[in-house]
Amino acid sequence: MKIEELKFDDNGLITAVVQDAATLEVLTVAYMNKESLDKSLETRETWFYSRSRQELWHKGATSGNTQKIVEMKYDCDGDALVVLVKPAGPACHTGAVSCFSENLLENLADSCSSENQMARSTDQLASLSDFTVMLELEKTIREREQEMPEGAYTTYLFEKGVDKILKKVGEEASEVIIAAKNRDPEELKWEAADLLYHLMVLLQEQKLPLKEVLSVLNKRKKPSAEE
Repeated sequence: MKIEELKFDDNGLITAVVQDAATLEVLTVAYMNKESLDKSLETRETWFYSRSRQELWHKGATSGNTQKIVEMKYDCDGDALVVLVKPAGPACHTGAVSCFSENLLENLADSCSSENQMARSTDQLASLSDFTVMLELEKTIREREQEMPEGAYTTYLFEKGVDKILKKVGEEASEVIIAAKNRDPEELKWEAADLLYHLMVLLQEQKLPLKEVLSVLNKRKKPSAEE
């Protein structure tokens, strides 16, 4: 399909849903016109049309939080886009990773039956599969490095430096091996969690975002036919 065949609305706009290419988290929903879409395709970075200012805007032009386009799809009706990006920083002007950070269902908790609350809790646990918990941990570790609160274990690791962090990664990896060798799943899950935490501290010390690692895993995925 060519751009001319897409269905823009009466104002010449088309909805663009922007997702993180590594985690598939929805970052923001914005609008494009033909010109901003052309610029997005040309520069491989997101350009949108501001309905309030009635002008084009390049995401990250002032903040530096650009979005490198990895893939762009359109729906079956040709009237909406999904833009998979590699973000250079937060998508939201508030500093949040995503513009969608508020949970509407939490406000309805009082009116839910205990059965529905249990179902919702189960759904929330299932949502951990999208690596939200890892992204939250990464954010906390980054804040610890910036603020260095007294008494925090993460602060202690950053104060001791990379050699101490590397030692802990090695120690936790050994503990994982021992737990696995002993066929102890209960112990293994705790040691694996410790290893992941210390590995993420190391990634922060090296200034390597978790999304970079996830993007490598995403690229390594094989088509189902080859699996």
